[in-house]
Amino acid sequence: MFGTFWALVPPIIAIGLALITKEVYSSLFIGAVAGALFYAGFHVEALDSLLNDGVVAAIRDNAGIFMFLVLLGILVALLNKAGGSAAFGAWAKTHIKTRGGAMFATFLLGVLIFVDDYFNCLTVGSVMRPVTDKHNVSRAKLAYLIDATAAPICIIAPISSWAAAVSGTVEGVNGISLFISTIPYNLYALLTILMVIFLAVTGFDFGPMRTHELNARNGDLFTTRNKVYEEDAQPAHSRGKVIDLILPVAVLIVLCVLGMIYTGGFFSGTEFVEAFAGCDASYGLSLGSVAALVVIMIYFMCRRVLTFTECMDSVAAGFKQMVPAILILTFAWTLKTMTNHLEAGAFVSGIVKSATAISILLPVILFVVAVGLAFATGTSWGTFGILIPIVTSVFSTELANVAETGEIPQMVIVCISACLAGAVCGDHCSPISDTTIMASTGAQCDHVNHVSTQLPYALTVAGVCIVGYLISGFIQNVFVVLGISIVLMLGLMFLLRAVIGKKQN
Repeated sequence: MFGTFWALVPPIIAIGLALITKEVYSSLFIGAVAGALFYAGFHVEALDSLLNDGVVAAIRDNAGIFMFLVLLGILVALLNKAGGSAAFGAWAKTHIKTRGGAMFATFLLGVLIFVDDYFNCLTVGSVMRPVTDKHNVSRAKLAYLIDATAAPICIIAPISSWAAAVSGTVEGVNGISLFISTIPYNLYALLTILMVIFLAVTGFDFGPMRTHELNARNGDLFTTRNKVYEEDAQPAHSRGKVIDLILPVAVLIVLCVLGMIYTGGFFSGTEFVEAFAGCDASYGLSLGSVAALVVIMIYFMCRRVLTFTECMDSVAAGFKQMVPAILILTFAWTLKTMTNHLEAGAFVSGIVKSATAISILLPVILFVVAVGLAFATGTSWGTFGILIPIVTSVFSTELANVAETGEIPQMVIVCISACLAGAVCGDHCSPISDTTIMASTGAQCDHVNHVSTQLPYALTVAGVCIVGYLISGFIQNVFVVLGISIVLMLGLMFLLRAVIGKKQN
């Protein structure tokens, strides 16, 4: 079963069960059990592999992310208890007067918080949830807006944890320069942003999302399973102001960025960009959020908005809010470990290498394979970590001349962009992706609802990307490729709007 299609069966089982049963915990666990059984040859050692290599390792290796999750949950509980979220919601109700405005404001905040996708998901969700709730935007739509401005924004932001991950994958080439060159060819990220703007401006929806949005207009924000997350804490009193949300969020952003560049050696003399490229994102975010938590508690006590006891009550409340996300992430990371043990990456690498002879079709092949691999494994970083070295080996002769010419061949840029775009697309679609789980957590939306409503949108963009990368194999001109892709995307959206609108009427 090692290095064969069987390596992809456990995640397929988990994803299939989640979509069929609408229950994510047991689905992920059953998929992980299947992976452990495959890995151990159906012997009793499967239990040891599942617990030690899977669950225990997932908790140990990702302790920084769990810590950041819990700390941010505590901060959100503090903001709610202090009345900052309620005050911001009341302010937004008078200044953001339409549903489209609420969605567009969510999109803009997602664009502004580009440094890290985890940070983006949880911060945007906690800030904008009161606003979108006031305007009857469904939690599923909020989760989509968060997810669509997390990884797709980070993968085109030169100063982000994603840029740092990509820039270190190609040896002998300036990593940041290569990353910036891929941005115009990253069709999935750019077209997803275009789609979000179109949906916010027109108010159009299709697929299961349409049902959620129609229900939300009638007051049902959840459609199903609205008790997955507990209700936000009620303000302790009415002294909360808008500044009690904006200032803590600003402090959190600044301290988290400082924490990230600190782990990259910025305060030891390393340049800012290099410090960002070499940072430990999870540790830096944990450092920043701990510092922010202390500062914000002191601020609220000095303002006499909260007492010390009320601040401590928020610690337990914030932890409870993050339990669903911690459970899902633990099982998802366990499943990824089992998939890695079964050498799914080697199986996919073999498929891609066998297709490299068709060089003109290589961009579209890489995109499709990256989508499938990221969807099955739930990791975009792991996906482009597998595929980009294959691209560099195919174009090793051309890359060897980069030091002399100073120019990276366009076909190399296109192929690496296709890997990145496909990885983000598959990650966007996958129920076991940590970013997708974080988006559900930020919106406090049932995870299966988020996946099922987002999937048609992501696949629509992916279809246009396939055409774009097919063209890019023949014409390596960014203006032609991107221009045709944008026209196709807008044309398809207007066509869907006309057809679905006609059926509804």
